[in-house]
Amino acid sequence: MKKKLLSTLIAASMVAAALAGCAAPAPAPAAAPAADTGASAEAEASEPSAEAAADSGEAVTLKWALWDKDTTVYYQPLVDAYTAAHPNVTIEMVDLGSTDYSTVLGTQLSGSGSDFDVVTIKDVPGYVTLVNKGVIEPLDELIARDGIDLSKFSGVTDQVTIDGKLYELPFRSDIWVLFYNKAIFDNAGVDYPTNDMTWEQYDELARKITDTTAGARVYGAHYHTWRSTIQLDGILDGKHTIVDGTYDFTKPYYDMVLSQQKDGVCMDYATLKTQGLHYSAAFAQGNVGMLNMGSWFIATLINGIKTGEYNVSDWGMVKYPHAEGVEPGSTLSTITALSIPTSSANKEAAWDFIKFVCTEEGAEVMAGTGNIPAMTNESIVDIIAEMDGFPQDSKEALITSHTYLEMPANEKSSEIETVLNEQHDNIMNEIVSVDEGIAAMNEGVQAILGQ
Repeated sequence: MKKKLLSTLIAASMVAAALAGCAAPAPAPAAAPAADTGASAEAEASEPSAEAAADSGEAVTLKWALWDKDTTVYYQPLVDAYTAAHPNVTIEMVDLGSTDYSTVLGTQLSGSGSDFDVVTIKDVPGYVTLVNKGVIEPLDELIARDGIDLSKFSGVTDQVTIDGKLYELPFRSDIWVLFYNKAIFDNAGVDYPTNDMTWEQYDELARKITDTTAGARVYGAHYHTWRSTIQLDGILDGKHTIVDGTYDFTKPYYDMVLSQQKDGVCMDYATLKTQGLHYSAAFAQGNVGMLNMGSWFIATLINGIKTGEYNVSDWGMVKYPHAEGVEPGSTLSTITALSIPTSSANKEAAWDFIKFVCTEEGAEVMAGTGNIPAMTNESIVDIIAEMDGFPQDSKEALITSHTYLEMPANEKSSEIETVLNEQHDNIMNEIVSVDEGIAAMNEGVQAILGQ
């Protein structure tokens, strides 16, 4: 599809969206089937390819389960780009809401009345649940048949392969970066953050720009209440994952943030929880120097500045800080993926749509909306950097060296997450010490893994 057409569709759809309203190894390619002149070969010969099914001329309606349809800028552009090339296909988007999306989806797919053809997978625990329920299709044969190169997904497909099979294909990959307010650094006479910064250097920088003066308060750093903002800093050396069952590696990061909290470098966790202050609202106030957050915030930040909602005029991004000895560009990642329900009546057409969304053409559409696709390259990053409002000195922040999923696939990931969330809350509210909280994580998760 030509880039000019894509750009036109993206622009039109973004305007419409604005008016409306935010680990096992990867499977090896399947071997070529042996020659067969029997009934199985005849059946295979009669099976239409995904592309043939989509281009047959016969009207096809695909029901796509997703969340936040009216506030997510990339859904409609993806649909418009695909249906422009496949006019016989209608994509019906069904919004299941974001709050309990994974639970609602699992319930619907487990029932007898589901007629979804494509489903969006929000997180790894939800993905594992659907695989365990047997309600989504393995995609390996389709991937091998159509020559999809999984190496272009930067290793994330390896981390969501279950028992040698892949049941989802990612189309969006949000990496963590460090956002910063340039005005705060300028006012403090402090150099901006860099793309090669250890956590010790980051802590020092946050303290330099902090101002605890009443009425002129400036926080050097901000941490949202998610456990990921602290616990996952320790997995960037590649030696640990969040499902290992031992969490002593999180101690330096808890110690750093609690010390910052005590010294007024960051907002108090208990206050943030009580007030329910969103990270975007905190940064929008204009008195937060640095924010560790996912790349999903880029489009929101640009739009907030354009509309005047944000008291931030000049900002930038750098690569995520790293531990001593770790290569710059090592970062965290979450993925959003697509799967085919076992109950779909249009599996070949559904696969053709998924293949489009998750590979190069769909990746260009995603990049044009300011979101980072799971399959990416330097030209895709260039498209993102060309967005109106994107800081031109921040492109390098989007180029990673190693990407680690926040939660790799594990059949007990939901139970593990419950333990980690509980102890994170206890530590940050100072109900328990860091050592006590970590000991409780170790004991709780090891008990789960031993079941």
